[in-house]
Amino acid sequence: MNPWKRPMPIHLVPFRLPLLAAALATLFAAPACTPAPASGGGGTDSVPPPAAQPAGPTATATATGRTDVVPGLEVVVRDSMHLLRGKRVGLITNQSAVTRQGEHAADFLRRNGVNLVALFGPEHGIRGDLEAGETVAAGRDTRTGVPVFSLYDRTQRPTDEELQGVEVLVYDIQDVGARPYTFVWTMAMAMEEAARKRIPFVVLDRPNPITDVAEGPVMHMDVRNVTQVITGYYAVPLRHGMSSGEVARYFNADARVGAQLHVVPVQGWHPDVFFDNTTLPFVRPSPNIRSVGAELLYSGLVLADGATNVHTGRGTDRPFEYFGAPWLDAQRLLQAVAQYNLPGVRLVPEQIRPTRDPAVYTTYRDTAFTSLRLEVTDRRAFRPVYTTLVLLSEARRQNPERFRVMNTGFTQMIGSTWAREAFDRGEDPRVIQRRWDEELAAWRQKTAPYRIYRR
Repeated sequence: MNPWKRPMPIHLVPFRLPLLAAALATLFAAPACTPAPASGGGGTDSVPPPAAQPAGPTATATATGRTDVVPGLEVVVRDSMHLLRGKRVGLITNQSAVTRQGEHAADFLRRNGVNLVALFGPEHGIRGDLEAGETVAAGRDTRTGVPVFSLYDRTQRPTDEELQGVEVLVYDIQDVGARPYTFVWTMAMAMEEAARKRIPFVVLDRPNPITDVAEGPVMHMDVRNVTQVITGYYAVPLRHGMSSGEVARYFNADARVGAQLHVVPVQGWHPDVFFDNTTLPFVRPSPNIRSVGAELLYSGLVLADGATNVHTGRGTDRPFEYFGAPWLDAQRLLQAVAQYNLPGVRLVPEQIRPTRDPAVYTTYRDTAFTSLRLEVTDRRAFRPVYTTLVLLSEARRQNPERFRVMNTGFTQMIGSTWAREAFDRGEDPRVIQRRWDEELAAWRQKTAPYRIYRR
């Protein structure tokens, strides 16, 4: 496929509001396929300007104080079935794609008359019960009987044979908001295949569970192939602050993928709202992401996880809540990081012993040592990426003979060769962070046209 071919139209599918809000919908809802001025690339972009793309009415608080949010899965059945009706539909999904009542996307769509002919499983599988990196087997879904194909094996994208007869390809998975989390890149690769075969691609959007705040290094494309591209397929920050639909719009236009893209937005979500402050049920997107708090911590601690010999909590009852190692003096590290006045977090020394279970991926198996537990005290002030950079920098400075970068994936995580070189020579993390912030400001400006949800 030529990635620089002329883009095909992108559609932002509007939702319609209930009867009491019909007047408001008339004022604000933008129809699909509204023509816009010709883009710089010579094609036409059918997405209305951002100001004409509201995410819905003012957020409605329920009796519990949570914001009432309707996922794109329910919105498409209610308002946009023309995208799916009478078509042979392939669905990329997993256990996190549920309605507000907890019904799985495959079951919900089939019950509403959608003709599902193929299911595609990302990392961790359709039901989400596989460890990170474990092979996803093909077969049939036990509940629907629909054929299941793996998108986490040697291809990482649907093949021509698997797409045979698919007339619409749909994506519905709850993301966690961090670049190395593989789901949105599974989506991106599937978009490329859909564009190549001229199959419409529909994203049933869901909230970014840790809000629209972006932080950390924007990945440079020249380090994309340092490790698996599925952990960083396109240029976004480590904590990217976008919904899956927004990532799809940005990738489709900026990389000139040319997919016939339709995004069905979330209704009622404002991007400063954390997922556990909505009415949507929390379903673990993968075995080691067990809460919204863990998702927030993961967006920073992933910088250390796997790519260094620091343990981040895998194999304990609190994955992605620890920073430590048997060779690391937790009290000394705690004293060193005090100078940085890290906002929104308290570091608590705590003895842990990762599991001895050989089926669970972890380092320092069945070894007791004192680690620092990251206790978030203020989610909005907390900077997970900067906090992890500080911890890594001080751990390396205190233990130059013991600290190890374990693989080249660290360069992709830290975003660029300049950042990797600065870290290796012991640059002050505040200096690295300032340059990250400069790159992030330019990236925010670049991606503004692809945003759907406004504060």
